[in-house]
Amino acid sequence: MYDANPLIRQLRAASIGREEDVFAQLPDGGTVSFAALFAGSERMAAALVANGVVPGDRVAAQVSKTIEAIQLYLGTVMAGAVFLPLNTGYTTPEVAYFLGDASPRVVICDPARLDDLSTIAGAAQVLTLDATGQGSLCDLADRQNGFDVVPRRDRDLAAILYTSGTTGRSKGAMLSHDNLASNSTVLRDYWRFTRDDVLIHALPIFHTHGLFVATNVALLAGCQVVFLPGFDADAILRAMPTATALMGVPTFYTRLLADERLTTTQTANMRLFVSGSAPLLVDTHEEWQSRTGHRILERYGMTETNMSTSNPYEGERRAGTVGFPLPGVEMRVMAEGCEVAPGGIGVLEVRGANVFQGYWQMPEKTAQELRSDGWFITGDLARVDGDGYVSIVGREKDLIITGGFNVYPKEVESLIDDLPGVLESAVIGVQHPDFGEAVVAIVVPETSELLPETVLGALAEQLAKFKQPKRVILLDALPRNTMGKVQKKSLREDYAGLFV
Repeated sequence: MYDANPLIRQLRAASIGREEDVFAQLPDGGTVSFAALFAGSERMAAALVANGVVPGDRVAAQVSKTIEAIQLYLGTVMAGAVFLPLNTGYTTPEVAYFLGDASPRVVICDPARLDDLSTIAGAAQVLTLDATGQGSLCDLADRQNGFDVVPRRDRDLAAILYTSGTTGRSKGAMLSHDNLASNSTVLRDYWRFTRDDVLIHALPIFHTHGLFVATNVALLAGCQVVFLPGFDADAILRAMPTATALMGVPTFYTRLLADERLTTTQTANMRLFVSGSAPLLVDTHEEWQSRTGHRILERYGMTETNMSTSNPYEGERRAGTVGFPLPGVEMRVMAEGCEVAPGGIGVLEVRGANVFQGYWQMPEKTAQELRSDGWFITGDLARVDGDGYVSIVGREKDLIITGGFNVYPKEVESLIDDLPGVLESAVIGVQHPDFGEAVVAIVVPETSELLPETVLGALAEQLAKFKQPKRVILLDALPRNTMGKVQKKSLREDYAGLFV
């Protein structure tokens, strides 16, 4: 009965004949079989249909990470609807924008937010699901018996994910069944996932990385997951001796490195550590390899494209790069309408089955960023070296133009990060009356001895004068979003009046 629904058919295929095998190991010691996962998903689908959901409707969910939330995702797709996951940190006004834009048929939220969301949900039915997997949604699902999965086509929408909105109004990236299934299949094969793997799943599931990479790859491989509600160093370290893989963001690895229990012995059974969603410092790469004997595999993707590049599973995993285009993904680096030569910097464009269908209700924005021939303009500045490794050097909108000269923040950040006493840095452009923009470095020191003039002095001999920061500001930490990305827009707003 799954054959007519492309994404569900593929996600279920690896567990056929193995329905009673364990899919998820839960924090309380319990387990969930593949059979229980999909049976619960069918009941979720039936519950949604009972609330009026028809094919193409949006189902919005702002809920904690639970197996029931995964079943809600799968059940939404089974019902032919479009899943809309929302960051649990979003405030009521932020959620109001998403609901007003997407007009979902059903909204699922934590019971504590029921009153707030009911006031902004419009005509949508509001149901609840809490952090223990209980709520009115599950009460309704428990009363359902079986479900005939709704037929869909490859290009039909399976999900809408809103971009973070760091450069303006959030946009809803429309992802099809084929976008999700094809990309996860490539990752499964490229990273060598099989039914023998045990993946530590500690990522949030309102984001591409945790929902469509970790969850979908595990299901496509038919492997187990150690299902954690979030990052927990104790739980991750406990799982490592019997697990084989971890997918994380850079903060996972820096926090684990701060734990003395991280050793080659503790990680001896592991075969793969993947990092993404934000750049990984070269120092983190090197320290991880020194402590564990493993080389982290860094990859690159976006909400609009799923994953586009990856360092190789076999071969050199080169720190500071995101590897090569994945099989089936075309890539080019463009400047002023022409493809740049190796070593040059330009805007990265990608094309392939992984690329989204456009922005929800934004045809003009879609036309600006998704070319008619399928090339998507990522807005990321990139460089490809002579060996074909791709490096992301910044966002096009982060480019600093000072006195008519271009400054790429990543170049300055890399030099600052290598200085003794520096933990990390972010370089931004701030309005300046003489230069148009001035280069400003925000630095997180490792020790209280670090001084701004020390940073400036060290850069004086390494950078052309126009690239050197006009000011160095020391902070205890850089502002980040939930996936660990530094929020440069926030920094630019905070220091907009620095030279006025």
